[in-house]
Amino acid sequence: MPLYCLKNFEHIKEKFNGYDTTILYDYKEHPEKKSGRCDNCDNAQFKSSAKNFTFIRECSKCGMKKSI
Repeated sequence: MPLYCLKNFEHIKEKFNGYDTTILYDYKEHPEKKSGRCDNCDNAQFKSSAKNFTFIRECSKCGMKKSI
């Protein structure tokens, strides 16, 4: 992988708060820091879905998922 790609990845990691966007976080274990905002990027737009009787909220900007 070229070095400039690694630098860009580090920049993105610093820009967000370091949450792994591949993990589905549980609201009980990780409550919101700011109401109605993503903990990772502070965005207020979400995509919502329901699977297996669980409401899942995904940030439109960074993709962080949280089950509510």
